[in-house]
Amino acid sequence: MGKRHPHSETIASRSGPDRRSLLVGTASTAAVPVFARGAHAAIVSPSTNADKLSAVDVTLTINDREHSLAVDVRTSLLDLLRERLGLTGAKKGCDHGQCGACTVLLGGRRVLSCLTLAVAAEGHNVTTVEGLANGADLHPMQQAFIDHDAFQCGYCTPGQIMSAVGCVNEGHAENDADIREYMSGNLCRCAAYPNIVDAVKQARSVMKTASIR
Repeated sequence: MGKRHPHSETIASRSGPDRRSLLVGTASTAAVPVFARGAHAAIVSPSTNADKLSAVDVTLTINDREHSLAVDVRTSLLDLLRERLGLTGAKKGCDHGQCGACTVLLGGRRVLSCLTLAVAAEGHNVTTVEGLANGADLHPMQQAFIDHDAFQCGYCTPGQIMSAVGCVNEGHAENDADIREYMSGNLCRCAAYPNIVDAVKQARSVMKTASIR
């Protein structure tokens, strides 16, 4: 569309860009950063060779059975148990070592498997909740948790049981106050804490007389 010159009756043509040209130019300019980001991402994408170089061969003893496998040095013991070996008893709760749901025994002592590197377990026997029972015979701590209804939703229960076994083995279950203190790293959203204390006390006497791990 034209415009009238202020000093004549003739119509002068518009010299600037029309609306269509402006929109096309704007869309083309906006697309440049998108393409640039895509090209940059392709350049800096990590090489798969780096992942291959980070794998090492290890032999781990888990529940008295040896497992030889290649493990990425960055893999946590929890991820190895759950994703590589199908031992899903240890639960991934917070994955930051704050809830205790992933507790297992490493050389007889409690560890948080989400914060323990799998390669660090080589040379030590790892015991998970799947390795406590002797066939159809439950471990005294497992039986005590059932007897005292020490679980509700059950999500934290494997970690609670493993921590309770470690607590007794470490000599930290002599009284209620000690049990509460040394089990405080295992959280129960259902608040079954009084029942858990009773279960630990029941299993404690059996474990001491029978020398059960």
